[in-house]
Amino acid sequence: MKAVFQLLKEQYDNKHLIFRLAAFEQRSKFQLHYLGALWQLFSPLMQVVVFFVIFGLGIRQGKDVGDTPFFVWLLCGLIPWFFISPTVLQASNSIHKKINMVSKMKFPVSVLPSIVIVGNSISFFVMLGVLGIVLAIYSVFSGAYLLQLPYYLLCLYAFLYVFTLFSATIATVIRDYYNFLQAGMRMLFFLSPIVWVPASMPEKLLAILQMNPFYYIMTGFRDTFIGGRWFYEDLTYMAFFWSGILLIGFIGSHVFHKFKNSFVDYL
Repeated sequence: MKAVFQLLKEQYDNKHLIFRLAAFEQRSKFQLHYLGALWQLFSPLMQVVVFFVIFGLGIRQGKDVGDTPFFVWLLCGLIPWFFISPTVLQASNSIHKKINMVSKMKFPVSVLPSIVIVGNSISFFVMLGVLGIVLAIYSVFSGAYLLQLPYYLLCLYAFLYVFTLFSATIATVIRDYYNFLQAGMRMLFFLSPIVWVPASMPEKLLAILQMNPFYYIMTGFRDTFIGGRWFYEDLTYMAFFWSGILLIGFIGSHVFHKFKNSFVDYL
């Protein structure tokens, strides 16, 4: 566990550097666009419209999910995914992309995935604000369930950091891994309860799909914004999720420390 705490300390010690570089990268990303940072909002909203037309109006023929309008139900799953998917891919490529530059100076390489996570968080929280407006328009209020939002944000960020640090290390050492990861994320979109309703799945298949960490996060966000159940109602599933986080964090930190001084050799 010493390697894990060492990495966490490195993130805390360099928190100002992480936020400064994340803000700089977000500004530079859209500086040549006429609409600038508004693309962080327009791009996901256009995708939401496409998914709603195909899955809501087409496949489901406008049917609600229980008492919840399908558009609201869909949005509660898509918004976390629009943050998770690009963040996993960009952060997993962050060390390979920047190591040639940062190796020429004294730079904490472990913060590279964190810079991507913090940078992408800006559009994520903007989209959460849009979700709040949509919930108000549809008069959907989950009441006290909103109090568990910090817990699911903790789950989301804990997963993203431990997984992207592990992936960024492996993707630098073995480039085939990154291609596998890209294909895997496209597959996980359909294996996560983003556009399909868990209640419609056979019980045995659902038990397998629940091993996917995105399942825990997606259903958690829906329970928070739409209402349903509390995070502590299924302690077994909760323990399974956090055991996975600790395992990935333990393996990821050891793999990172093993290769961190030889990343340049793999370019």
